[in-house]
Amino acid sequence: MAVFFHFNDTRLPLHNRRKLGNFLREVFSENGKNLVRLEYVFCTDAFLLAINQQFLAHDTYTDIVTFDLSDDPGRLRAEIYISADRVKENAIHFKVSLEEELHRVIFHGILHLCGFGDKKMQEKKVMRQKENELIRRYFNLI
Repeated sequence: MAVFFHFNDTRLPLHNRRKLGNFLREVFSENGKNLVRLEYVFCTDAFLLAINQQFLAHDTYTDIVTFDLSDDPGRLRAEIYISADRVKENAIHFKVSLEEELHRVIFHGILHLCGFGDKKMQEKKVMRQKENELIRRYFNLI
């Protein structure tokens, strides 16, 4: 049950990583997921655009791409790529702190891995509610 954080040519103020990893494992467990390994890769817009084009055939910037790499449905292995550039820009756009926006995107990725979608309007609404709930819970722990 390991959670790793990597920075590829970028930096973000990600504090309390051990506590964050424990919280993420708790969320997976609550959603019936057996987390084996989760890798977060924080990168630039250009890096994530290349991933988006190569693997998803999308030619657009995005803040996050999530890959479920599990061979066994009962043992979750995943990679989550997050654009530091998008997170910084979105924090300004949505008038929230960089820390809040960063955690929103981190939680967004695990919610996808727990089975929550965001393609339809109702799914987006539920996703945002879940993100907000996790942000409140997480920051009450610190």
